[in-house]
Amino acid sequence: MRRFEGSELLIATHNRGKLDEFQALLGPLGITCRSNEDFGLPEPEETEESFVGNARIKARAAVGATGLPALADDSGIEIDGLDGAPGVHTADWAETPQGRDFTVAMTRAWSELEARDAPEPRTARFRATLLLMWPDGHEEVFEGAVAGRVVWPMRGTLGHGYDPIFLPDGHDRTFGEMSAEEKNRLSHRAVALRKMAACFGRP
Repeated sequence: MRRFEGSELLIATHNRGKLDEFQALLGPLGITCRSNEDFGLPEPEETEESFVGNARIKARAAVGATGLPALADDSGIEIDGLDGAPGVHTADWAETPQGRDFTVAMTRAWSELEARDAPEPRTARFRATLLLMWPDGHEEVFEGAVAGRVVWPMRGTLGHGYDPIFLPDGHDRTFGEMSAEEKNRLSHRAVALRKMAACFGRP
């Protein structure tokens, strides 16, 4: 595994919630996170049907535009009652003419579960794939997942994305009801980042 020797890392995202989450998780490792917005980078089209494929698209675009190492994440929620959907299309379900609206996405997910009369508990998992790419094209890939179930109505206003309908196993509060510190100890991204810590020389 290649070591990352720098103190700044470009996070290939326009999502402020994700950037804040990465900064909270990587800050203790001595890493300052910057985003695509800091460099005025456009958001590349995600055309792959896998998390790692879309993460690679984002990392390659960021590295190519800046010459800096970049960390890209592709993540989503897989809902068993929907045959694993929305999966890689997690953000697409939130697209509206006015921009992304995850209340729309969560309502759609629950409505489709109801339409299928999906049995309870309506199990699901959040998955994250992190891809760290260097300017020479070398990459390291790390994956994380957290299991739980989908609940309704939405609970909590914290976090982002589908957090208000995801109840992680072993807990009585959704991600949307947890503080950032609590969620960051449990999340799929945190699991992947713990695996990635070896790149930064930290156990």
